[in-house]
Amino acid sequence: MSYEYARIPLRSGVNVICGPNGSGKSSVLLGMSVALGQSYTERSRKLSDLIRWGKDMGRVTLVLDNTRRKNRRPVPTIKKDQIFLSRVLRSDGKYWFELENRSATKSEIVRLLSRFGVDPDNLLIIMHQGTAEQFIILSSQDKLKVVEAAVGLEPYRRNVLDAQKKLSRILSQEESVGKLLESAEQTLNYWREQYDRYQEKKQLIIKRRFLERELAWSEVSSKEEELSKLKSETKNRHDELEKINEEIDDSEKELKELLGNKESHNGEWTKLFDERLQLEGERSKQELIISLAEKTTNELQSWLELHQEVIAGIYSSRSLQNDPGEKANLSSIDDVLNEVHRTGTSIQDSFTHVIELKFDELKETLEGSEAELSELTSHVSDTQVRMDKIRSEIESLNDNVTDVKVRLALLEYQKKNLTGALEEYDKRLKEIEGDLESSVRAAMEMGPRIVSVRSIEDVIDEIRVTDGRIAAMADVSGHIEQMYESYSRLYLELKEKAKEVAENREKALKEVKTRMEAWRNVILRLLQDVNVEYQRILSRTVATGSVNFINNEDIEAAGIEILVGFKGARALTLDAYTHSGGERSTATMTFLLALQQHVQSPFRAVDEYDIHMDPRNREVIANLLTASLSGLSSQYLIITPNQLYFEGEDIHIITVQNIEGSSRIQEVA
Repeated sequence: MSYEYARIPLRSGVNVICGPNGSGKSSVLLGMSVALGQSYTERSRKLSDLIRWGKDMGRVTLVLDNTRRKNRRPVPTIKKDQIFLSRVLRSDGKYWFELENRSATKSEIVRLLSRFGVDPDNLLIIMHQGTAEQFIILSSQDKLKVVEAAVGLEPYRRNVLDAQKKLSRILSQEESVGKLLESAEQTLNYWREQYDRYQEKKQLIIKRRFLERELAWSEVSSKEEELSKLKSETKNRHDELEKINEEIDDSEKELKELLGNKESHNGEWTKLFDERLQLEGERSKQELIISLAEKTTNELQSWLELHQEVIAGIYSSRSLQNDPGEKANLSSIDDVLNEVHRTGTSIQDSFTHVIELKFDELKETLEGSEAELSELTSHVSDTQVRMDKIRSEIESLNDNVTDVKVRLALLEYQKKNLTGALEEYDKRLKEIEGDLESSVRAAMEMGPRIVSVRSIEDVIDEIRVTDGRIAAMADVSGHIEQMYESYSRLYLELKEKAKEVAENREKALKEVKTRMEAWRNVILRLLQDVNVEYQRILSRTVATGSVNFINNEDIEAAGIEILVGFKGARALTLDAYTHSGGERSTATMTFLLALQQHVQSPFRAVDEYDIHMDPRNREVIANLLTASLSGLSSQYLIITPNQLYFEGEDIHIITVQNIEGSSRIQEVA
């Protein structure tokens, strides 16, 4: 601007730059602001317009105090007591920062200044010409923000805003998650229906497999039942065959016994028959003897009437026709007769005597033969009875033998049939056992054995029904399960996310409330202190007013309301329409002075704050300004075109003059 070169010494405490208008006072603060990275240019739109006319480049360098404070440097990384910060401007529009003679970025400069606690863009830290008016026209909300930044309470607001942003994000996230959850639920319901159908189809397929398994084991059971029946029948046939064999053995034994008995009875009958023949012969013999004896007796009776010779001749001729025994008897008669002749007995007497003897003998013989005949007849009768009995027994034995033989024939026939049937059973058993083994292997491949109480036909019917139901679900594919599981996981994740977001919302609400309360309390305490000081200073200017914290329930709507009334007027809100320029300047500086004890920045500046004040207020504010800064370690720069008297010590006066188009600096005190 108007400086070719100037070195401006600034001290701790109050530095006052004064001089006539156009001398270059404001250019000092403007150059410092540009070096600090402030974008304010006031008199130009481009930084290149700040370069002195006819020059290609401009440079401003700030010397920053980096001495130890409480054994610690503000910027510990730079081991020097002084740090040189420069801003270079070129007419071609290129600008850059230099830090310790090396190029630096804007962000590095911002970090550097933050180490010192300087915010060059805050209206209450560096107030250029017209900034006081700018502060007045700021909304109450913006005033509060500027104050917060100046006194270092901006982090409280930032914390609240961060918490609100976090809450807003969470609410937005909750809304998004809610919409996603609703959409996912609708989609999940669709896939659940499909999944239910899939599960039904799956169950039908499982049921189909189970039915196949049941059918397989039912066939096994059927074959086992058939095999069991066949084995039972075979066993029954074997038992029957064994019984028949036993019956055959018993019948053969019985037949053998019957045949033996029959042979024994035949032998006995034959023996009895022979005995009877003998008895019959004996009886015939006795009957003959009796008959001959009777006949002889009759003849002898006749002989008694006929002469001996005739009798003897007849007897002799007849006797010769008889058996030798009879001849012997006749010979005895002859001997008798001979004896009779020899003895000389008369033949008649001798014959009679002989006849009598013979009668006696014949009688005796007849009686003996009759007795013997009677006995023989009894024996024959007994023998006949015995023979009849044996014959009856033999006939019975023959009947029994016939019955046994018939029974044996039937048993042999039954045995033959049973043997043939058993051969068929054995063959069928082998076939069924082979089929059963194959069926068991096939059934085992389908799973462990199950017991079915249904018939094979019932199982087959149910398989047909199940196949029909499965066929009706041909459109249900396996990917449905994956889709359902995927959307189920998504839904559960979203549900869990919604729960988590809801919990985060509650935490964020609590955090906002906590931080809001902390922010409200700290601002309220600040403004209470400022209000007291503001009212005290206003009383020095014959004015009343207050600083109020308004709309403090909403950080966005909250603000500072500055009220002021001069010379007994009612205190009204400070603005550009109600109050005059001097009143605005006085009220603004009063507020700024009331705030000074709370401002954290080590460097502050104000340019031509008193331009609209009356002389009295200008003096009052000047003295109050120096008084409020007394004892502070801050460095304050005041620019004024007026001749003022500043009370107090450590007032550093710098004058600026423009000599032949070039501004010059001169220290006064």
